[in-house]
Amino acid sequence: MSGTAFEGKTVVITGGGGGIGKAAAARFLREGASLVLSSRRREVLDAARRELDPSGERVELVAGDAGSAAGAQQLVDAALARFGRVDVLVNSTGIFRVVPFLEQTEEQVEEALGSILRPTFYASQAAARAMVGAGDGGAIVNVGSMWALDAITATQTSAYSAAQAGRHSLTKNLAIELAPHRIRVNTVALAFVETPAYERFLTPEQARDVLASVNAFHPLGRHGRPSDVVEAILFYAGDGSHWITGTTMPIDGGVLAGRNAPPPTVAEERVAA
Repeated sequence: MSGTAFEGKTVVITGGGGGIGKAAAARFLREGASLVLSSRRREVLDAARRELDPSGERVELVAGDAGSAAGAQQLVDAALARFGRVDVLVNSTGIFRVVPFLEQTEEQVEEALGSILRPTFYASQAAARAMVGAGDGGAIVNVGSMWALDAITATQTSAYSAAQAGRHSLTKNLAIELAPHRIRVNTVALAFVETPAYERFLTPEQARDVLASVNAFHPLGRHGRPSDVVEAILFYAGDGSHWITGTTMPIDGGVLAGRNAPPPTVAEERVAA
């Protein structure tokens, strides 16, 4: 059933061609929004639009790198040219790569910064300038990570974790600086969520096995799905959170509530119940 919570609103989503970004795009469309989706890969964006809005009436695509000031400005300019405004920005880019710290290469560190921290900084800056210019306020929602909050023994992800920590830090800094303009900035912190990101360093079969193996890591007994995340993103983006800014909401199956996941049998019983 379609809603109207975002009727007349324009939502820009970086990393909008797949995973959580695409799932969020589908929900925003159902709520009446117009969308601008960004990705480095045009073919991914084209496939997303065919799935989400074959007519293209409410979806604009921008293929490019939002990890530079020029690329981010191009993205926001496209939103203004097509729909006349920017109301919401969702920063959903990121490459998750497991590499021991002593083996991390300069290229892998730059990959993490270039896929997470730089796009967040520059896309937020360009979008916030447009929001300030319009004078109507707005919302920025960052797709963050539990890896920014705690080291996870099961995965060695120092570069990814550091870049995500930067995204989390921007959440608070921008919330304070942009509050006078009624622009709210919040983050969702995710645990293991089933997205194509894992297939960047694993085969599809390996990715499925890894995700199945971490079910018991989550107190609620299973890894996450994009559909588990999008409602929190829409909440932060919408009017229901108009007095909330600078916060982080764990969407993690209970991981950050404690440090010892229940044994698999307990987790499975909870899910079955």
